[in-house]
Amino acid sequence: MVSDVNAGVLVLGADQVLVCDHRLYQKPKTLVDAKNDLLSLRGREHILMSAVSLVRDGVQVWSMVSKAHLTMRDFSDAFLDDYVSTQGADLLTTVGCYKLEGAGSALFSKVDGDYFTILGLPLLDVLACLRNFGELPS
Repeated sequence: MVSDVNAGVLVLGADQVLVCDHRLYQKPKTLVDAKNDLLSLRGREHILMSAVSLVRDGVQVWSMVSKAHLTMRDFSDAFLDDYVSTQGADLLTTVGCYKLEGAGSALFSKVDGDYFTILGLPLLDVLACLRNFGELPS
């Protein structure tokens, strides 16, 4: 474990999961998988959860999960084909096949939740925690 070889240091770990209608999505392995994921999310709401944990000396000292609710608009097949073509392999780097801070924003009709959670790290909560631990000035 990373924290075992870095004594006394706070180690942060984070990841995301996407859930839609009780289905758990992972990062797609191919562009065909990405297109299929986007088709299954089209016109529907999903939940994007970002989990974060801080560990020191092999002991978890803090963790949290933050959720955001996002609704993909009912985009056309032509829009989807263009999106997949222009974004290419970049789609394989994110669960849900989008980056809200970029071209992925055009996929949505509604976004409800913390922006940083959607990007992958509930940053304001992490910063508050680090201040509470005395790792950042308050």
